[in-house]
Amino acid sequence: MNQQTAEPIRSRVDAIYRTESRRVFATPIRSIGDFDLAEEALHEAFSAAVTQWPRDGIPTNPRSWLISAGRFKAIDTIRRRTRFDAFLPEIAPSIDTNDPNLQDAEDVEDDRLRLIFTCCHPALSLEAQVGLTLREVCGLTTEEIASAFLIAPTTLAQRLVRAKTKIRTARIPYQVPEIADLPDRLEAVLQVIYLVFNEGYAASSGTSLTRADLAAEAIRLGRLVLELLPDAEVMGLLALMLLQESRRMERTSVTGDIILLEDQDRSRWNRELIAEGIELVQRSLSSSQFGSYTLQAAIAAVHAEAQSTAATDWAQIVALYDVLMRVDRSPVVELNRSVAVAMRDGYLVGLQAIDTILARGDLAEYHLAHAARADLCRRLGRIDDAKASYQQALALVKQEPERRFWLKRLGELD
Repeated sequence: MNQQTAEPIRSRVDAIYRTESRRVFATPIRSIGDFDLAEEALHEAFSAAVTQWPRDGIPTNPRSWLISAGRFKAIDTIRRRTRFDAFLPEIAPSIDTNDPNLQDAEDVEDDRLRLIFTCCHPALSLEAQVGLTLREVCGLTTEEIASAFLIAPTTLAQRLVRAKTKIRTARIPYQVPEIADLPDRLEAVLQVIYLVFNEGYAASSGTSLTRADLAAEAIRLGRLVLELLPDAEVMGLLALMLLQESRRMERTSVTGDIILLEDQDRSRWNRELIAEGIELVQRSLSSSQFGSYTLQAAIAAVHAEAQSTAATDWAQIVALYDVLMRVDRSPVVELNRSVAVAMRDGYLVGLQAIDTILARGDLAEYHLAHAARADLCRRLGRIDDAKASYQQALALVKQEPERRFWLKRLGELD
């Protein structure tokens, strides 16, 4: 095949890697039982695709082909290493069996859910559970996850290594737990799903504000968990994701620039997602077993029902944040409440609340805290303060659309 034909196929392989690599990874690891070996097999499978597909053509089912290729690459690796690694002889018989789940990629969708529960085993710390799942199930980089946790990438990398070692040495099973054991495992799983959604809703870095593939995957996983366990907080999380996703198409312009909530065309929000989200919020609130996800979803529902920023029931939003603060008194929740207070009681009151948070040292490295302060200063006419806070936000931001937006605001102040 000539170079002109090969190039589009290489682009197709790259696209499949972006969308399918973690699915391809999730299935063989059930038999391999080793994260690093499965990751190596994944990359060898894609390398084989780059070599063979230009010659043989793209398979009818690329994911199934890649899973099969990865499986046999892993078998070859195990056979080469058997004399050197003591644990590999125990893995080889299981991976060499004719597992039908490895033959048809259409039957392995739930493998990612199994892998999430493996990574979220209670033998691991909550931080390790979340970080490992984001890295291994969703393919986020160490830097992206560290940004979500507000920690150093080296710290996270060490945490992931320890978690992988614990899974291997403790022989943690690759399976969805029994129904009776689900509630104890739920907190970490929901946190993982929401962090995946957040990375899709507002990417921590890069040239695009959103990553629709991650948001869609998080919603799919949320639906799967709700089928397994119709818990109030599962409903709340799914509602929250649906309500936030309903606005995604209006959050950026055709050129990729940010459109603030107050400037969005609300007639173009997805009303089907909003209706489904509100119905889930109501079901969760009626159970009296709801928690932080449901309260956040209720706040999102108030926004979704309002015709404009001016018509938004800010008093209700502040009241919901007051309840949320009793459940989750985190600095980020406090920051969001401060913005709502500014809209209810005036910009100066909200600014004072944000300054209190920053004076404690909380969120000093969180770019959105400085951006929120800058915006309130701008609205109050405190131009020098606004400039300083925008500069602080720009020094911390890793997202290009946000950077462009704040540079524009800064220019307008001049």
